[in-house]
Amino acid sequence: MKQGTIVLLNGTSSSGKTSISNELVNQKEILFHHLSIDDFIKDYFNNKFSDIEPTREVDEQVIVQITFNPLVSLYYSTIKLFSEMGLNVIVDTVIENDKWFNECLDVFSGQPTLFIGVMCSKEELIRREQTRGDRNIGLAASQFSKVYSIDEYDLEVNTEEMNPSECADKILSFMKSNKDYSAFKKLSKRDSSGSLEDASIG
Repeated sequence: MKQGTIVLLNGTSSSGKTSISNELVNQKEILFHHLSIDDFIKDYFNNKFSDIEPTREVDEQVIVQITFNPLVSLYYSTIKLFSEMGLNVIVDTVIENDKWFNECLDVFSGQPTLFIGVMCSKEELIRREQTRGDRNIGLAASQFSKVYSIDEYDLEVNTEEMNPSECADKILSFMKSNKDYSAFKKLSKRDSSGSLEDASIG
């Protein structure tokens, strides 16, 4: 049995990754599993710490420094495991610093990885944050330059010009065309010194 395809969606918070992922999961032509970094981390804390009452307050940045990067590493490894088991998996995350970018390259290097840019303007991202009400205003803007500094994709979808269903159809058409997934293989590692301080919870 061949490895499952990793569909890696690169876009900021509120760019439309989860909506596209849901459309891909709900269609019947190709079976997908959806792994969201938000759900992955929430499930970890809900399962491990749901009954624990802290005796002292811990700053959010301390929590990030202690747990977030190891959990991101486990998240990437879980995605690779899905692929090795022959399962197609949609990666719904924000690659917002060079350490995570480099780790993606390392972990997914031997896997069939379809690299997709989920594009959206900064102005529209801010509008969506204000409409949603469940995101910190300015989060997407703070991620924008780092996330969209990548310009090598197998495919791009613009969520201002296309709705989630149309984006999913475009991705499915590309997969069924049997074109080579080459973009991810062309990317090079970056200098990740100091990138840990850039991590934020999306």
